[in-house]
Amino acid sequence: MFTKWKYAKDDGTHGDLLVKQAHKEEATIQATDGYKARVSISANFSLLITKATLDDQRVFTCMLVWGTNVEEYPVEVEVRKSPLPPQIKDKAKELENGKLTKLGECAANDANPAADITWTKDGQTLVSDDKTILIIQKVTKDPSTGLSSTSSVLQYTAGKGDVGSQFICVATQEGATQASAPEIFTIHYPTEKVSLQVINKGPIKEGDDITLKCHADGSPPPTSFNFYLKDKKVPVMDNDTLTLPSVTRQSAGEYKCSLLDDESKQDSQDIDVHYLDLSVSPSGTVQKNQGDSLEVTVETNTSGVPQVSWTKDNEKLDKEPRFGPLSYQDAGLYVLEVSVAGIKKSHSFELDVQGKPTIKQLTEKASSDGNSKVLICEADGSPQPEVQWSINGTNEKSSYNQGQVIHRITVVPSKNLTVLCTVTNSLGEDSRAIYVPSVIVEEVPEGDRSTGNDQAKLIVGIVVGLILAAAIVGLIYWLYMKNSRQGSWKTREKEMGTSEEEKKLENHKPEV
Repeated sequence: MFTKWKYAKDDGTHGDLLVKQAHKEEATIQATDGYKARVSISANFSLLITKATLDDQRVFTCMLVWGTNVEEYPVEVEVRKSPLPPQIKDKAKELENGKLTKLGECAANDANPAADITWTKDGQTLVSDDKTILIIQKVTKDPSTGLSSTSSVLQYTAGKGDVGSQFICVATQEGATQASAPEIFTIHYPTEKVSLQVINKGPIKEGDDITLKCHADGSPPPTSFNFYLKDKKVPVMDNDTLTLPSVTRQSAGEYKCSLLDDESKQDSQDIDVHYLDLSVSPSGTVQKNQGDSLEVTVETNTSGVPQVSWTKDNEKLDKEPRFGPLSYQDAGLYVLEVSVAGIKKSHSFELDVQGKPTIKQLTEKASSDGNSKVLICEADGSPQPEVQWSINGTNEKSSYNQGQVIHRITVVPSKNLTVLCTVTNSLGEDSRAIYVPSVIVEEVPEGDRSTGNDQAKLIVGIVVGLILAAAIVGLIYWLYMKNSRQGSWKTREKEMGTSEEEKKLENHKPEV
């Protein structure tokens, strides 16, 4: 028994490839053409062909012979080859809006069988409608290799909405696909809208430079424009911006820009220029007497509602200060700050409140160890009063704040004293005295103590005797008056008493 493989030649005859005897391990190669070095047989009698080409697309027959029996099994072989990766060539430089234009040609070469080509835009398959999309596909075969190449030409009508779109061609062969690199095309379309922008960040203030930018949505965008500065037309060539230096409040108003060749396509912006004028009276250093009033005048001229704040000696005030009647505490450096839309202006003046000194309190207290006295003199006045004492002291301390001076001295009086505090400045002076008891206790002899006690007892006895005498006289007078009235009520005989009774009364009067 043996197995034999043969093939059908292009002229219709058969050519032998190899024979394999059942009892031999090696096959006998019978081919004399290009198959001689490329064919072999496997253990299961399958034919193996290396380095396949398209010429191998033919009918191969397996012939099985044993005894007088012969059986043949023909097999038709097809050779597949994937195309080279597809590429878009002959690309358009730009696409015209609304015009059917050749976008490019896609090629998928050297395939077997030939590949089919489709086009996509942003992932959506394009279908030829012979109006806005036209796709022409062609397949050619290389006679030398037998491989087929497919080409597809896309003509496309672009619009403004196609800006930035990605076009891809896809080669498909028996379910397998390959895609080209995406391509983005420049699309030309006319301007439909013009917009004017103010480049400045934040509110515009007097003295700022204003930059205006005109933009058109055409492709390619226009680069030259007309700018209208409050009805004055200023053509600007090859530039889409215009800068206005150091604007003033008179610069506020409506500004426009338009295309050079079509002034109907334009845009406008209203520009506000913020400003702030501040006038304040008084200024510098202002001197006032205590109890006077100060008139402060603030005048503002602004482009909006201003923000106003006051500080006194670098501390912010909760509300606007009032200047009258003035006290020493009102003295200080006042700063008014006014702001609007980023503009800030300030004005300051220093208020000096003056007055002759007045002592408010004069006190004395014992020191912590009880061996001395601390005298404290508190007074108001400005300029700062000078403090003088009628006694020398130690540990002298003085403070002055907002028109109030506090002066302390320590003294050790050996006897009871009356001490005078005097405060003086250029406007006058004031004095006040205080009694200061001695801090030294004198020892009293026993005899002196007894004498003093006796004298005290004598004084108390005299006072008590005088009080008792006055009480007795008062009682006698009351009894007399009571008796005389009762006699008159009993008789009721005469308006006046008898002559004898009158004499008795006369006699009693001196005794009383």
